[in-house]
Amino acid sequence: MKNDRRLRRLVTDRGTWYWSVRQRLRPAYEDCSLALSLFPDPARREGRSGRRLSFVFRPTPDRVISHCYFESGTAIRLSDRNHLNLYEPGTVRRLLEAAAPVLDLGPGRKNVEVDGWTYFDKVVDDLGHGPTCTPGRRAVPSQ
Repeated sequence: MKNDRRLRRLVTDRGTWYWSVRQRLRPAYEDCSLALSLFPDPARREGRSGRRLSFVFRPTPDRVISHCYFESGTAIRLSDRNHLNLYEPGTVRRLLEAAAPVLDLGPGRKNVEVDGWTYFDKVVDDLGHGPTCTPGRRAVPSQ
């Protein structure tokens, strides 16, 4: 069985980050949440000691998170059926890039928690219905 709670490594222009996805399940669906957390590489924190950036997704009437029916780690906007899977490194990279201004504005804040849906909209709208956000299609590498 695959361990979806493990830390994954992501290398960007802003440095090396470790990330994980956590899902909080509650009896009432509206109390559930899906969180993507990123931590800077402990060996190269460069003044970012112990910082954490968390994108938190909570269900709303027009947005859902994976609970049982959808693929684990998926956040879906129902109006146009676009979705992002938080276990995909490309999705994590795009969300981190979209949130870069928040990290620059609050260098003294140890834990930065943001509403994931705000950045979801920015990432999906920038992609313009690309393969990572269109349901039912997978990106196929060109040969």
